[in-house]
Amino acid sequence: MKRRGALMAIGLACAGALTGCAQYYYGPSAAPAVSQDLLALSRDAADALLAQVTLDPAQPVMVSTVVQLDRLDASSRLGRLVSEQVGGRLAQRGLRVAELRMRDSLALRPGQGELLLSRQVQEVARAQAAQAVLVGTYAAAPQAVYISLRLVGVGNTVLAAHDYVLPMDGNVRGLLAAGL
Repeated sequence: MKRRGALMAIGLACAGALTGCAQYYYGPSAAPAVSQDLLALSRDAADALLAQVTLDPAQPVMVSTVVQLDRLDASSRLGRLVSEQVGGRLAQRGLRVAELRMRDSLALRPGQGELLLSRQVQEVARAQAAQAVLVGTYAAAPQAVYISLRLVGVGNTVLAAHDYVLPMDGNVRGLLAAGL
């Protein structure tokens, strides 16, 4: 019986040592991400953009899909959802938000949303008589997603910008992985 207890103690000590090795290899263990309300963060981002610029409620604002920073031609369910939520908040604040998906003049990529690179902003905004276009990027890291949004006017002038961090949790990880 004593031998069994001693073996158990040695086993627990070894397990503790292996955990230390894993921490050395993978980095310090992070506290679990606190789940954030993505909708509230998107609304706050839209409000922050509107606080920086005065837009004419009679002229439309276009919303493009938030894309991956390293692959400007790709997005995810997360990027499309952020775009939808920010665009919805702009409409709630009294702006006319032009729905890009209904435009024949834009080529849409299935599963990607309305991808609009900065070099296309002026052309699309002019064609749609838009005063500004919402564009943005995101970059996923192990513990957070960094989101950058900009309202770009005609002439590729940045009218307003807002950056924020979305803590990585299971929901965010799922939105990044789904629909790629």
